[in-house]
Amino acid sequence: MQSNCKPSWGRAVVEAALQKSRARHWGGRALVTAGLSIAATAFGATHTVTMEGMQFSPPSVTVKQGDKVVWVNKDVVPHTATVPKGFDSGSVAPGQSWATTPKRGSYDYVCTLHPTMKAKLIVE
Repeated sequence: MQSNCKPSWGRAVVEAALQKSRARHWGGRALVTAGLSIAATAFGATHTVTMEGMQFSPPSVTVKQGDKVVWVNKDVVPHTATVPKGFDSGSVAPGQSWATTPKRGSYDYVCTLHPTMKAKLIVE
C-alpha cells in the first residue's frame, strides 16, 4: 500500500539547512557528517557544578579553555555564581541552571545571596 504522506516540514527544513551547510562550510565539500563530528569536539566539554545544601559541589573545578560550565540549583532557595568584575549568573531559581564558557584564569566565586558559599574555578 502506497502512502500519500509527505515528509514533515521540520525534516525538510533540516535537510535544506544541511545542504546549505555543505555549500557554505567545509569549502563546498559534502562532508557534513565529518563536519558535525569536528564541531562537536571543537566546542569542548561541559562541566556541572551543583548548588545544594548551601554549598557549591565540587568546591573546586578545573576545566580547559573553551569548556562550558553549568551551575544547577538543586536547593530550595535561589543562588548566584558571582566573580566581582568577572561573571555573574544573577539569581538562579531552584530547579534552574546557568551556564558560561569562561576565559582562561583562576576565579574565586561566591553566592552573593549566601556569602558563606564559596568555590573556585580554574580555566587552563
